[in-house]
This record gives sequence, C-alpha cells and structure tokens, in this order.
Amino acid sequence: MAKIKAITFDLWDTIIHDGSDEPKRRAAGRPTKKAERRALVHDYLARHESISRDLVDRAYDTADAAFSKVWKEHHVTWTVAERLGIVLKGLGRTLPDMEFAELVRLHEEMELEIRPDIIPGVKEALQELHGKYRLGVISDAIFTPGRALRQMLSEAGLIGFFDVFVFSDEAGRSKPDPSVFLAAAELFGVKPAEMAHIGDREQNDIDGPHRVGARGVLCTAVIDRGSGASKADGVFHDYAELPGVIARLK
Repeated sequence: MAKIKAITFDLWDTIIHDGSDEPKRRAAGRPTKKAERRALVHDYLARHESISRDLVDRAYDTADAAFSKVWKEHHVTWTVAERLGIVLKGLGRTLPDMEFAELVRLHEEMELEIRPDIIPGVKEALQELHGKYRLGVISDAIFTPGRALRQMLSEAGLIGFFDVFVFSDEAGRSKPDPSVFLAAAELFGVKPAEMAHIGDREQNDIDGPHRVGARGVLCTAVIDRGSGASKADGVFHDYAELPGVIARLK
C-alpha cells in the first residue's frame, strides 16, 4: 500500500459534535433548530398574508423528505436557498428578494449563533498530525454552508491546520460520491491511495474513500454506528489514539 501523505476529516460527529448545541438552545429558552426554522418561514410569510403554521410545517417536512432522498440516494445536498424555494413553491407563496435572502442567511448562520461543541482532543490530535501529513476537510453541508463552516473552524482555532476544503454545497456533490474524494486528492496533489479519510459513517466515510482507493478510518468519539462490522482500515474512540492509528496504516 502507498504511504499516507494526506488526511481528510468529516466534520459532523467527527470534529464537531452534532446536536451538542440543542441543550444550549434549551438553556437559552430557544426552540430546537427544527422548530425555529419552521417558525422563521411562517413569520416571514405572515408579514405579507396570514398563513397556517401547520401548513408551513407540512410543506417544510415534505421539502426535508425530498432533500433527504436526493442526499442519500443521489449524493447531492441542495443549498438552503434551493430548499426554501421548494418550501415556498409548495405553499404557492413568494417573498421579496431581500427578505428571502435574509431568511436564507438566518438558516445558514443558525449554528454560528449558538455553536455546537468541538469534540475533545481534536485540536491536540491535529497539532500532532500537522506537518507530518497534509490535512483537509470533506464535509456535507446540510444547513450550514461551507462559508459558515470555515468561520466555525476559524473561531475554534482549527482552520490553520487544514490546507484543503471540499464542502458539498461548493463541490456540487456529497459523500460517498467518488468526485469529492478525487477532488481533495487533486487539491492536495497526491494520489487517492496516498490519502486517508476519517469520519463517523460507514457508507459515507469508509465505503466512499475505498471506492477511489483511499483508506477509511472510523471515528466513534461521539457515536458508534456499528464499528464491530466496519470495513474501516482503522477505528478510534479517543482522539489521543488517532496519530497511532494513522501511523499503522500500511
């Protein structure tokens, strides 16, 4: 096997603890993100004409179901603007351009307002790996786009460790589509076989890199989705273990 020269990381439940912002929202007296997104759409539409909140919720739920199918089966993540456009079309409503843009921004920056946590040990592991390997990020953008994810990493003091970023809203495709892993390898200037990808989901983060000849390492630091049956080239639960796992990849 080729020597590993570059490592890419998933973000959600690999570097960022997905959902860890919800207890903070409750403590602040805020609704869940799911509820707040629907409330935002209802509030913006109700400025112009009365509309049932239940109707908004049903249209939003339908758009979410369509997004999930396209994401999981076709490996495309619609932008927030596309998703909200579908919601409004389903309701037979429109918004002035400036209001629609503001509604999109509020969705995209919701996780910047109340931040999810960085997983313990991430920074120390990146410090140890940085300089020995080139590091990058390959992440799906569900509501929070690449620009906001970069800001999140920057304000957490992590962005300087990474040379390459492949976000699905910018790349046009999402994991496990081979194109995102090949794009990262090209940006690094390495062969796919010289790259390892780290993530928490078997299909996206292990099967995906394997399809292009890269290695896949499973992270169970937040959740173990079945590591016992994983085809991963390595598995770790604590970030202190990661440098050793990478060093053992042959």
